[in-house]
Amino acid sequence: MTPVQTPVVEFAGACDCHMHVYSGRYPVAPGAKLRPADASVDDYREVQRVLGTQRVIVVTPSTYGTDNASTTDAIKALGECARGVAVVAGDVTDAELARLHQVGIRGIRFNLTLPAPVSLDDLPTLAARIAAFGWHAELNIPPEWLPDAAGMLGRLPVPVVFDHYGHLPLGRPQAEPAFRVIADLVAAGKAWVKLSGPYIESRECAPHYRDMQPLATHFLRLAPERMVWGSDWPHPSAQAKGNGPIEDAAVLRTFLGWCGSPVTAHQILVRNPESLYGFGEITPA
Repeated sequence: MTPVQTPVVEFAGACDCHMHVYSGRYPVAPGAKLRPADASVDDYREVQRVLGTQRVIVVTPSTYGTDNASTTDAIKALGECARGVAVVAGDVTDAELARLHQVGIRGIRFNLTLPAPVSLDDLPTLAARIAAFGWHAELNIPPEWLPDAAGMLGRLPVPVVFDHYGHLPLGRPQAEPAFRVIADLVAAGKAWVKLSGPYIESRECAPHYRDMQPLATHFLRLAPERMVWGSDWPHPSAQAKGNGPIEDAAVLRTFLGWCGSPVTAHQILVRNPESLYGFGEITPA
């Protein structure tokens, strides 16, 4: 008999704040660079079981452009403990934003490291439109853009969430000024950081990513109350880089070690997602 694997975390309401669903049922956007194999809700439920998470944030990947069906279908299948982040065009209608809110969307994503249907210039207008819903703007942008964008980001009427450690490039000159921009926005209560996908910038092997630990420690010391964690399952960037399989449980264990204490881990996995994504009184499944 195969032994039952003990979940990595046992916090009620623990949330994976960044994952994607892929299926050949959804049309690929023209020019899409990432085209991973199918990764279904049923596949992800096994990941949840291993990690011990109950809540989840589904993020529309660049593969599907502004077609959010993969995300909204997944939210419906996963139930009340799921929320999502959508990708929209600059001319999205008010009716569509209202519909997306009704089905569980709580933010819009600007993934500008790949071909995208919007530019950073669209952010102020879209931010003003989503503010009434209590959403946030999730940014996956080149870090060298941040010094020039800092003033604009600070004036937005919605919070900003930086994907994947802010994409800060280890050991490169633009890392420090970009970190200062993120740190200032976090300190002002204007930003959050997703501590997800350490393999994207790491030059070391899984699952420890030791070269990422100093950056993670900087963020965790800066403001643990403004950090969230995500698996980035099914790891499309790692697949594109040819990194090989990612063992989700091992990566989460590494992150918990970086947290340094169960109190910090609980803050990041449970309390912060409740605040950012509006889970409120939802009872974990």
